[in-house]
Amino acid sequence: MTATSKRLLLVEDDPTLGVTLKERLINEGYFVRWASTAQEARAAFQDKDPWDIVVFDVGLPDGSGFELAAEWKNKAPFLFVTALSDAEHRLRGFELGAEEYIPKPFHLKELLIRVRHVLENHARRRTVHAAGFEVDLDSLTVKNPQGEIERPAAKDFQVLALLIEKAPKVLTRDDILDAVWSADHLGNQRTVDNAVVRLRGLFPGINPIRSVRGVGYQWLGGEES
Repeated sequence: MTATSKRLLLVEDDPTLGVTLKERLINEGYFVRWASTAQEARAAFQDKDPWDIVVFDVGLPDGSGFELAAEWKNKAPFLFVTALSDAEHRLRGFELGAEEYIPKPFHLKELLIRVRHVLENHARRRTVHAAGFEVDLDSLTVKNPQGEIERPAAKDFQVLALLIEKAPKVLTRDDILDAVWSADHLGNQRTVDNAVVRLRGLFPGINPIRSVRGVGYQWLGGEES
């Protein structure tokens, strides 16, 4: 994997380290936005283009990287770089969902390697994010923003995976029946409707599956309902 076009949000209050990390990451091919405060990080969370990875410092002048990570809700993988290296803080970081926890001081090359490995691992996992929810197409699970994991029935997940993989195409009910169930089910379109109802129940607060009247369904992702 090359870093080209990967969007990285760097949250670091130390001006010297922030400049050094930003310059080196840009040289490695990343698009980098540097936030030196929690307020700037929250503004960056709202960028119209999604972040591929976030690097959080813990100690910030107006808040905590832990607080920001909790708000981030695993919308993309993240890691911590911090001087707080004791076991209690490390455990808290991993409980929040961090992929890595790197104590300061660290070797710059180590950070670059760990960032690259996190991105590679996530690329292999084939995950899709929607408003804080994570659909893992390999483990056949849906994780909500609180970190709770649901495992839909096999056929329901096949419907979900099909809609995601074909997005933004609108699939007819017969398209879905033919792909997920046997040809014997063609015409029994309520089978698809019922599966979609169950799938929507896994995404409270958002409407990721759009109904196209008289046609079928389309995966939208994280639109709020």
